[in-house]
Amino acid sequence: MPGQIVIGSRGSDLALYQANLIGSHLTALCKHEISIKIIKTAGDKLDTVAFDQMEGKGFFTKELEDALLNGEIDLAVHSLKDLMTAQPAGLKLGAVGFRVDRRELLVIRRDRKAGDGALPLKAGAVVGTSAARRKAQVAALNPNVQIAELRGNVPTRVNRLREGKYDAIVIAAAGIERLELDLSDLEVIYLSPETFLPAPAQGILGIQIRSNDSEIGSIVSHLNDPRAELEARLERGLLAMFDSGCSLPLGVLGEITDNGYRLKAVLGVRHGDNWLPPRRVDVSGTDVDTILSRAYRDLTN
Repeated sequence: MPGQIVIGSRGSDLALYQANLIGSHLTALCKHEISIKIIKTAGDKLDTVAFDQMEGKGFFTKELEDALLNGEIDLAVHSLKDLMTAQPAGLKLGAVGFRVDRRELLVIRRDRKAGDGALPLKAGAVVGTSAARRKAQVAALNPNVQIAELRGNVPTRVNRLREGKYDAIVIAAAGIERLELDLSDLEVIYLSPETFLPAPAQGILGIQIRSNDSEIGSIVSHLNDPRAELEARLERGLLAMFDSGCSLPLGVLGEITDNGYRLKAVLGVRHGDNWLPPRRVDVSGTDVDTILSRAYRDLTN
């Protein structure tokens, strides 16, 4: 008799979309009944606190991991960029994949756009984001704007822009595209990942399972995308060297090239309340570990 697979997910529209996406693929792979259990994380509860002011790590994942370890769920679906690089004892990544557009979007109220450049905004425009990585790059690309904290799920952030609380926001293209949000009333600029670097593994999903659950492991292994796995190894490998999480002001672009691999990264440098010019590296080669070591050395020396 077929059993049941319980997927753990956060309750946002995007998280549920991602959980249902994985659920639909599992339905095609096995005869198990698929259900989704919503679990609220610390990051969801503290949705007015800036990331760099939150204590600890795993703001959007720990409660899901606890539920997985306790047997309340059989797997957890994460945006891989939210997941710590070191897995808790007893857990592992069963699959990674389903990568969509890794780029960032600059979404602007039409009357606040001005000039050229990567961030074409009027002087004094208020840009909403709570990610240190985005703050560092906004400050470097357009020092004439103001940066203000912005938290909440994807539709909430867009609505706060529409309400006039911000002149522009920076947001992941992946979330907008997965939810198919209509932004036709706003100016939307896709930021080149060469200029405005995304989070490590942005746009990739991670399926976390118990290390000793061979049945679930066998099923979800069919969902693994080797190319996305390798890109994630490049991008998250650098993040792992800093022993930090999503609050680190690190933007990364990892690519598989005809001749090997390329890793481009930017690390924000903060002095008090101000952002200094960020550190940048661009490393290519044929060995992932060598590339990671060179990039980390150049960013920290």
